[in-house]
Amino acid sequence: MRTPLGQVRGLGAARSGTGHFWLQRLTAVANLALSIFFVGLLISLAGESHASVTATLAHPVVTIVMLLFVLAATIHMRLGMQVIIEDYVHHEAFKIAALMLNTFFAIVIGLSAVFALLKISFGV
Repeated sequence: MRTPLGQVRGLGAARSGTGHFWLQRLTAVANLALSIFFVGLLISLAGESHASVTATLAHPVVTIVMLLFVLAATIHMRLGMQVIIEDYVHHEAFKIAALMLNTFFAIVIGLSAVFALLKISFGV
């Protein structure tokens, strides 16, 4: 339902809210399972040598699960911050700048973690 003023101004849903909502919920569920794996991995590697930790992280299954964890966590982080910025930053120029910085930050964090994991995995 739209108000008459909203119809005149052409304001309303941009038709992307549902996809955003479901992607955030999907990454939250994925993060739940992947975080349990991550915490279990951290506990199992506590006190181990550097060589043992890198050998564990170089295992293909561990690397793939960790890459999925990084991907899901960074997407979820970006989506959550985007909602906060859109809700609480009211100046349009600041909002656009903050949304751009949020996206760039998530990309840098995600790519850095992926690079580190792949470097360990391939033993470079």
